[in-house]
Amino acid sequence: MLESITIKKVATYDEAGIQITDLKKVNFIYGANGSGKTTLTKLIDRPSDALFANCDLVWKNGLPIKALVYNKDFRDKNFGKGNIEGVFTLGQATKEEIEAIQKMQIDLGIIKVNGIRKREALDKLIATKQELDDEFKEKAWKDIYKEYENDFKEAFAGVMKKDSFKAKILDEFQNNTAALKTYDELTEKAKTIFGKVPSTMPVIATIDFARILEIETDKIWQKKIIGKADVEIAKLIQKLNLNDWVNEGRNYLQEDETCPFCQQSTITADFRKQLENYFDETFITDTKLVKENNEEYNRLAQNLINVLQQIESTEKANTETKLNTETFSAYLKTASSQFISNKELLNNKIKEPSRSIDLISVKEQLENIQQLVSNANIEIAKHNAIVANYTSERSNLIKAIWKYLGEENKNEIELVNKKSSGLQRGIAALHKQHQELRTNYSEQDRKIKEANKNVTSVQPSVDEINRTLQSYGFSNFEIVPSKTEKNQYQIQRGDGTIAESTLSEGEITFITFLYFLQLAKGSTSQESITEERILVVDDPISSLDSTILFVVSSLLKGIIKAIKKDEGNIRQLILLTHNVYFHKEVSFIDGRTTENGDTFYWILRRNNNITTVQKFEMKNSIKNSYELLWHELRNKDKNSGITIQNTMRRIIENYFKILGQYVDDDLIKKFINQQEQEICRSLICWINDGSHSIPDDLFVEHQDATIDKYFEVFKNIFVNMGHTEHYNMMMKEHAN
Repeated sequence: MLESITIKKVATYDEAGIQITDLKKVNFIYGANGSGKTTLTKLIDRPSDALFANCDLVWKNGLPIKALVYNKDFRDKNFGKGNIEGVFTLGQATKEEIEAIQKMQIDLGIIKVNGIRKREALDKLIATKQELDDEFKEKAWKDIYKEYENDFKEAFAGVMKKDSFKAKILDEFQNNTAALKTYDELTEKAKTIFGKVPSTMPVIATIDFARILEIETDKIWQKKIIGKADVEIAKLIQKLNLNDWVNEGRNYLQEDETCPFCQQSTITADFRKQLENYFDETFITDTKLVKENNEEYNRLAQNLINVLQQIESTEKANTETKLNTETFSAYLKTASSQFISNKELLNNKIKEPSRSIDLISVKEQLENIQQLVSNANIEIAKHNAIVANYTSERSNLIKAIWKYLGEENKNEIELVNKKSSGLQRGIAALHKQHQELRTNYSEQDRKIKEANKNVTSVQPSVDEINRTLQSYGFSNFEIVPSKTEKNQYQIQRGDGTIAESTLSEGEITFITFLYFLQLAKGSTSQESITEERILVVDDPISSLDSTILFVVSSLLKGIIKAIKKDEGNIRQLILLTHNVYFHKEVSFIDGRTTENGDTFYWILRRNNNITTVQKFEMKNSIKNSYELLWHELRNKDKNSGITIQNTMRRIIENYFKILGQYVDDDLIKKFINQQEQEICRSLICWINDGSHSIPDDLFVEHQDATIDKYFEVFKNIFVNMGHTEHYNMMMKEHAN
């Protein structure tokens, strides 16, 4: 069942929120309208809703059970869609079948209890082991870490927290195979090894410039790229050395015969053909090769320069660099200059293909740079070999230190290991037993659900609701099977018409509550009618008259008795209400018992739009409040004669009989004449009769005139007894 509820950051619950702890089998929560009762029930009904992200429900033994919640949402869900889902109960079962299911449920309960006990024993053993681990953790930290921190702190790197240090010392004791050395040997070597730690240096990337040199030596650069010599126009072009000029001019020719230079019609078809023949396929292929080589050369050169500049920048920033950065920079500067010159030459070749060029070779500079990088990498390799050896020496020292620490604390560690191993074996055994019980529980639960399928029916629930409606005067409608849906029911009047849309709010509330009570005993699913559940009831009489109030409280009292006796499958009740009289009626025990260990009381209050809770444990503060009795009278228009009768009686008993030590005759004799005395006697008889018993004609309301007449006599008792001021104060009336 539920043990505690935490609710905050929703509706009238602020960041601090409230916590309702120590929930018992039966719980009464009183609160005025708007104090947060319905929000509380919605949390229990839908705890995973994003609205309740900051709230929490704590279940006994961490085992949630089904919560059946009666609130406005329940009424809207079940009586706003036409048909009502049938509630399955064990109505068709024989006595033997019911007894068999009950026997299986008892066995299931035994398995559950054993499972809880095993879980508790398992948790206890886990806690004991944790306590042992924590105790050793503190001891290891104090007696080992703190003792040797100054000498061997470097060896403790990575385990300088209590948990990790404890795990490390236990692991090293178990697995460390290093040779045992003395304390003096270890401290002396630590002075040398635990100094400044050299680090491995990365190798400098080598450079690849083979393709650059290949492009530089291509014969295309020396070749004079000109047109075909046997074309008629070739003699003129070559005589005037206009090869490159004419080739460039071709790009400006238009579609017509107009010359782009002299603007005369000289570009004839024959002229165009001679140009095409002159600049033949060989010319086009060679010029294309020049362009492609140019683009590739510049791209490779720029990429190489970027790589070399990055090496230069990195190594200059490295205080321990093995590269001759000064010479490297000089070579790089020269190579960069050569690339720039070559870029200019290549551009000239593209513009004037007939020209022959000689590129500057960067081979020498790049080979010099490559040699510098190679020399540096040789030195880096030597350095890294030293580092690797250092790391090995340091590692061996650290292993020797842990070996020494383990041997120094051998007795303590062996004792802890022995106890821990025993506890771990016990934990494993209990865990296995607990898992077996869980498996048995699931199997037994499956058998119960299977048995339920064979003997369940929705008709007994319908019959029970109809019987209750008839018994309490609701004879103008009943629940009947739906004509279209299986296991669905409708509310129908005597003439056969569907009554749902014409029911009063009070009728809907009452029939919904009766449906809820049937659902509490069964389920809309055959498999789950016998599963454990808790009931959460929010103001079940909010729309009912005071006559039905007694019926509802009586029905709930029956459930409360069953819960306290552990009968049935309802394990807990949480009842919330704003009605003082209903709260007193439903929570009334027997008139003599003032406390009950299975029952707790709370009051919700809202102040400045913030809800708070006050815990009264086993004492019912609402029942003992004299002021709340007068509150009922001040609101007499909202209550029936039965409510007023009981309220008047309790006020007279508390004020005149208990506090004033008066008897009935003392009150009656204060009236002047015989007629008024008889009226007073009639009032006392009326209120005693109405408060201590329910008349046979329970559902016939008292006439307003009768109530008003006796209310006047009730007032006159205070007047005649000389307590008019008390009456006016409690009724909040001003004296005339």
